[in-house]
Amino acid sequence: TSLLVMAGIVVTVGLWRRLTRRRLRFHPRLCTFLLEMFSTFQICACTNELALLGNVEPKPHTALTLTYGFTVLHGLTLAGSTCNPCGTLQPMWGGGISVKMGGLKIGAQFVAAVLARMFMHLIWSLRMAEPHSGALSQGCSNPMQTTETQAFCIELLFSVVFQLTSLRVESVNPKYRVHLMAFLITMLVYAGGNLTGAIFNPALAFSLHPNCFYDKFWSYVLVYWIAPSLGKFLILCV
Repeated sequence: TSLLVMAGIVVTVGLWRRLTRRRLRFHPRLCTFLLEMFSTFQICACTNELALLGNVEPKPHTALTLTYGFTVLHGLTLAGSTCNPCGTLQPMWGGGISVKMGGLKIGAQFVAAVLARMFMHLIWSLRMAEPHSGALSQGCSNPMQTTETQAFCIELLFSVVFQLTSLRVESVNPKYRVHLMAFLITMLVYAGGNLTGAIFNPALAFSLHPNCFYDKFWSYVLVYWIAPSLGKFLILCV
């Protein structure tokens, strides 16, 4: 059931992205906003569902296999979208896009993060699968299973590794690049998923753990917003 939910999200987002490109090609700002919003929605919604499958046997093989598979799927279906505020900082810093356009994309990413969480709550309320039953009753699921300092360093390091690898593989054929990035993300999730969730994406973190931001705002801003953003700036300054 969870796989059908995620597949339905991917198909629906693909249709909306195609419709947006056709109907709004003469309205570049609105088109950019909607494309980024739909793409980020797909990643946030699917990852919210994947997070419920972390305890499915055999652990952690099932969760890691699904992480790899859907990361490849996202890479193939969401070409041209960053879906990560940290990734949007690079063209802004280098002058590839204006600050206004960059802010528009980041705004779209956080709007998508909120919408994805609301949508998944609606899906979970239907209780179509066993993991959905307990999902709505969760408050802050507390992905930080280590000290705040260690969590900050982990998310910072993972962000640097991810962003640096993204730059290094830009010249690789897209068909192979998506597999390389999916393999990297899967390995990072395996290495640090049990400590911080290995998110290194501020919008995704906010979608996955909104209650934690309400309960411990500054701690989660430091670890899941500032750390990955700082990692991006370190790459840009090198």
